[in-house]
Amino acid sequence: MPRIKVVQESEAEGPLAELYATAKAQSPIGVVAEILKTMSLRPDFLAAIQAASRMHFTDGALTRAQHEMIASYVSALNKCRY
Repeated sequence: MPRIKVVQESEAEGPLAELYATAKAQSPIGVVAEILKTMSLRPDFLAAIQAASRMHFTDGALTRAQHEMIASYVSALNKCRY
């Protein structure tokens, strides 16, 4: 049982359903990440996170793969399980 109340994909309506669909489409494995569902009660926060993610992972000086590699390395340094 989750400790944080979330809206599951099957229950999402309106703007939240659209945000979930976007998250699912952008996912390399076609799922909505559980960490994103923690913001389901505040779709405005979820939209802001998705916008920041698009900026962060667009190709610029670094490719998306390089961004992912750096993010994974920093997560490992911080002993983050995610």
